[in-house]
Amino acid sequence: MALPVLLPYIETEFDLGFSILGLLITLLWVGGAIGQLPGGILADKYNERLIMTFSLGLVAAALTFVVISPNAITLFIGVTVWGLATSLYPIARITILSKIYPDRLGSALGLTMATGDIGQTFVPPIAGLLAALFIWQTGLSFIIPLIIISGIGVWIIVPRRTHINSTTETLSMDTGYSVLAELRRPPMMFVSCILILFFFFWQAFTSFLPTYLVIEKGLSTRRASILFGMFFAAGAIIKPFAGMAYDKIGMRWALICVLLGPVGGLLLLPIVESLSVLIIIILMISTMLGNGAITQSFVAEQFPSDIQGTGLGTVRTFSAIIGSTGPVIFGIIADRGFFDKGYIGLSIILVIVILFTYKIPLQEGDKNVS
Repeated sequence: MALPVLLPYIETEFDLGFSILGLLITLLWVGGAIGQLPGGILADKYNERLIMTFSLGLVAAALTFVVISPNAITLFIGVTVWGLATSLYPIARITILSKIYPDRLGSALGLTMATGDIGQTFVPPIAGLLAALFIWQTGLSFIIPLIIISGIGVWIIVPRRTHINSTTETLSMDTGYSVLAELRRPPMMFVSCILILFFFFWQAFTSFLPTYLVIEKGLSTRRASILFGMFFAAGAIIKPFAGMAYDKIGMRWALICVLLGPVGGLLLLPIVESLSVLIIIILMISTMLGNGAITQSFVAEQFPSDIQGTGLGTVRTFSAIIGSTGPVIFGIIADRGFFDKGYIGLSIILVIVILFTYKIPLQEGDKNVS
């Protein structure tokens, strides 16, 4: 989330249009999607601690490559590797939590994801401030030592082995058939469609929000980055409650509740000019951040523990790859002068997600029926 704040500086240095900047963000998200299935397979086959630590080490190396990139081509390569390195982490994080907190996965995942939002609250404003005071590369380079420290912490704290004597061969045909059998179930088909739409929405929205606030709303890059951080600060509060709601009332109504506010906020965003009202709108939209604790907990609980990483990685990889087209498509729309209409289009996508959620065919045999 530091990268969107730095886009105005990258645009100036490399003379790139919105569509090319959108492609840069898309490459980051595509990379972040491709490795989730391999990451899930490795988490099933080995252990989460190793995979998570390895991912963080690769991220630190990739960020170093990005900040020393001398031209646009090497920048694009570095960002893609950055995404690939990041993609190994999230599945292992979810599977380790599902084993430690089997009866409270929604609450545990919501709390864990909220701590991520605390980081995303402070990193974008710091990145924006450093870029304004020095050069844009400093907005990423200060994160590198923090990532290294995090990797050491993960290696020390995460249990060495979370599943012992597994009899399932992760790459076998039987495993593939088991995963496909789960994916064919109507609830999983609906949730897969929801994830595709939401990944598209999420990546398009976050990629250009700081740039939109600067260009269309006339805010300084510093104020835009503060509002961007505020968006995630609200998410840090919302996600634990969203996870608890999932544990208590199930997926359907928990997800609908966190998506209603953003629909209204996105419709109002193009017509609002006042900074104080913009803050309210951003807070309205921020409730969408609770969706991950709900949808990902639901998907994780649909798969047996011995293929949980593989199953969750399969769903997230294909959903995120398709959804990663969001930034480049939104960038093309913005390049043609339809920035405002793009956000109205995103609100329509959320309405479709709500309809899918309401119609999801949960049955008595499904986990977390609401």
